[in-house]
Amino acid sequence: CSGGSKQSEGAGVKSITLTVVHRDGTSKDFPIETHREMLGEALLDEGLIEGEEGQYGLFVTKADGEEADEGQHEFWSLSIAGEMATTGVDSTPVEDGGQYELTLTTY
Repeated sequence: CSGGSKQSEGAGVKSITLTVVHRDGTSKDFPIETHREMLGEALLDEGLIEGEEGQYGLFVTKADGEEADEGQHEFWSLSIAGEMATTGVDSTPVEDGGQYELTLTTY
């Protein structure tokens, strides 16, 4: 039965959307399918983020090719379904259908 085999192939695949909001206010959506458990791994796999390991896990320094300027007090802020995340990308679980956003923010 081909229906059964197709289902097993897709087991564990989650479809999510990452929106990156740039310095100039433009945004870009990235649909992602991943087997990863944590958001940071999924975004690294896609080549959408770069970062540095810190005491709280991966600190995102670049998203969709745009680098946060520490000299201008910029950082990439993570939101989940429109709510500010309380976790970093390394400790944010990937949920099927999840809406994640990285916004270049100034503190």
